[in-house]
Amino acid sequence: MDDEPLKEWAERRDSKIGRLRALPIVSGDGPKASHLHPDAPRAIERWNGHAWEPYGFVANLAEAKALLHPETNEPTPTPTGPVPKPLGSGTGKHRKTQPPTSDGGGPAQR
Repeated sequence: MDDEPLKEWAERRDSKIGRLRALPIVSGDGPKASHLHPDAPRAIERWNGHAWEPYGFVANLAEAKALLHPETNEPTPTPTGPVPKPLGSGTGKHRKTQPPTSDGGGPAQR
């Protein structure tokens, strides 16, 4: 059996310290998936290396996503440089050759 060295395991565990998660606050024993109750308030929990501890509260799924993933709220930078051309007609190996038509233009129609 190949056991992971303790040092690597500890580094992997410690890299997750401070991670946040959002749990919907809903009554009952039903499913608690975030997409089922988007308007329900959320409890935010933080991983301390050993257990999830209370961290805060937000009003709904949208606020939870903004808190958990702030990098997706930033505008994407506009690309600089040449704009790539869309694929055009060509004669590459993956393209089928079109038989000429009687009028000399476009693919033959049946």
